[in-house]
Amino acid sequence: MKILIIGGYGVFGGRLIDLLSDINELEIIVCGRHLSKAQKFCTAFRGQAKVRAMQLDRRDIAKVLSTERPNIVVDASGPFQVYGSDCYSVIQSCIAERVHYLDFADAADFVYGLSQFNEQAQSAGVFVLSGVSSFPVLTAAVLRDMALSMDIVSVRGGIAPSVYAGVGINVMRAVLSYAGEPVTLQRNGEIGHGVGLAESCRYTVAVPGKMPLRNIRYSLVDVPDLQIIPLEHATLTDIWMGAGPVPETLHRLLNLLAKARARFNLPSLVPFSTLFYIVLNMVKFGEHRGGMFIHAEGIANGERIEQSWHLLAEGDDGPYIPSMTIEAIIRKFLHGQQPDTGARSGAKALDLSDYDNLFDAKQIYTGFRGDDRTPLIFKRVLGSAFDTLPEKVKELHSQSVVSQWSGLANVRRGDGLLNKIICTCFSFPHTADNVPVEVSITPQGHCERWVRNFNGKVFSSFQRKGKDKNEFLLIETFGVINVSVALVVEEDKLFFVPRRWSIFGIPLPAFLLPKGRSFETEENGLFVFNVEIFMPIIGLIVSYSGNLKQV
Repeated sequence: MKILIIGGYGVFGGRLIDLLSDINELEIIVCGRHLSKAQKFCTAFRGQAKVRAMQLDRRDIAKVLSTERPNIVVDASGPFQVYGSDCYSVIQSCIAERVHYLDFADAADFVYGLSQFNEQAQSAGVFVLSGVSSFPVLTAAVLRDMALSMDIVSVRGGIAPSVYAGVGINVMRAVLSYAGEPVTLQRNGEIGHGVGLAESCRYTVAVPGKMPLRNIRYSLVDVPDLQIIPLEHATLTDIWMGAGPVPETLHRLLNLLAKARARFNLPSLVPFSTLFYIVLNMVKFGEHRGGMFIHAEGIANGERIEQSWHLLAEGDDGPYIPSMTIEAIIRKFLHGQQPDTGARSGAKALDLSDYDNLFDAKQIYTGFRGDDRTPLIFKRVLGSAFDTLPEKVKELHSQSVVSQWSGLANVRRGDGLLNKIICTCFSFPHTADNVPVEVSITPQGHCERWVRNFNGKVFSSFQRKGKDKNEFLLIETFGVINVSVALVVEEDKLFFVPRRWSIFGIPLPAFLLPKGRSFETEENGLFVFNVEIFMPIIGLIVSYSGNLKQV
């Protein structure tokens, strides 16, 4: 099978080739305007597929198709927003030469306009799919799953790339091309317009049981979903899609420029693409992880409900997700499953289950969150992951009335003077083994009061579900100090990971945030706990571990 990839040595094309590298039945022609770059890519390639370099200008595609006769052409170049009046020339050439076509286009108008070639593609017996990427294929697959349980009324979604992912120059040009420009979308049941990169919201990507992303700012982007998704859901009245590039300081600068351009009718920001490209690829600090979310509201059994889908990608795995869609189609093609002929968006090309094996091969995790109105705090924070906890851990966190627990614990305190002062201020217990411990948990509205008694040494805290920037986190309050904690499920343990803290509501420095290996689990039919509180510079404050059973 022969695949010709325009822009094959670029960001998306290169990742697609990497994903297909284990298929020895493939011959991949790596094309682009610069032969030296294509040759360099092929020289560095390590895989079973056969690759070869070719210099190709898009305008010469017809001649190459007639001589090479590839099975599929993949356009991974772009930006599709700036191709002008001759934007469909590659597609027309593919139809004329009866060659299947796929692209990564994220330009809404380009993808939406592809249907004009549907009859031609059907007559030629080829499939021509545009926008074959996370937006709109993955989005559409998620929403079709959600539509099984409700009539979808409104949708908002976003993608948050890792700061270390690297931004291609063509992506930067595409983004800046619509910054401050009208973006077509559906609003209040009618076709309307937003302003690209000038409208923003915040959201927390939180796959149940995994470490959530930090609360991120998303700004409106011009993606095919805005025009394609409403065609699939008759009840949909509103849709909004955003991107959450970091660091946020540069993101906000883009917002200001977009707003200024829209208000004062300033020229396009595309000439600044190279500058933003350099800066965004130089300024790299923060977490090396990315994510995506789809949040839908709808009607089920006459009631308004909400449902959200979350995706988390660790390390360098996230940037591969846009290329996985085409990877999946090619792998299915090799197994005799090809899309129907015709020209259209790729929105219906894959189901959510088609991504399962692709995600499982990497550190990519997904999960749904429902409209859970349970009063149980831990269940609301953990979502579906709550049901995976050990039975005794679930039992302790499933109490709707006052519950009493008792057992034994081993306690260790830090030795320094400052350590002892902190322990005294919070009434933490003294160092000892086999200390009798009693824990009382009292539900109080939307929170729980936890009282811990270590052989007469008593300290207490309040726990509640976070909101706004602390969404999907557990907030534990010790006097005037609030600690926002992520609940992470790994194997048979529930870990408590501090994410941020504040005093009197004023955020405290993150580098001073207390840390430690704290978790709950079950052993020999008993609830088991392990709590460690370390502070930078100071060291161990207190640690205590033991077991409990309900009285």
